[in-house]
Amino acid sequence: MTYPIRDAVHADLPAIRDIYNDAVLNTTAIWNEQAVDLGNRQAWFSARQSQAYPILVIVDGDNTVLGYASFGDWRPFDGFRHTVEHSVYVRSDQRGNGLGPQLMEALIERAKGCGKHVMVAAIESGNTASICLHERIGFITTGQMPQVGTKFGRWLDLTFMQLTLDPGAQPPGINQE
Repeated sequence: MTYPIRDAVHADLPAIRDIYNDAVLNTTAIWNEQAVDLGNRQAWFSARQSQAYPILVIVDGDNTVLGYASFGDWRPFDGFRHTVEHSVYVRSDQRGNGLGPQLMEALIERAKGCGKHVMVAAIESGNTASICLHERIGFITTGQMPQVGTKFGRWLDLTFMQLTLDPGAQPPGINQE
């Protein structure tokens, strides 16, 4: 089933916070261990807006947020300005319903529209559902980093994947953008 995807608004932040906190408290998708408050999500929202980066939500017929996606700078150096790292989270009771791929496709289009060249995914290596989703969309695995994180009393491995958004594009030259 296809659901509407739109830009998030401030009224969506409690739902986004709840989805985020569920991932923090119950999964290894986010390597933070403490739930966040609404102020944290408001600061995150403002930071994304100031960078002109999207936060997309997928909603049902009642406009209830079922999931969200965003991207931000991959690394804070000029040479990486054409690369972003993304996040996609779906409400726990909606996982497996095809919402992740819908959000990913919309987010990829937005990244292309921003002139980005590469989208990076950093995925806990045991999250096979996310790795498979990314492979279906065209991401390739570019790195494996064993035991670089910890959560729930165990070491976590990190898989890096990437998608080239505009294959064949020439890199910008000096004073060209």
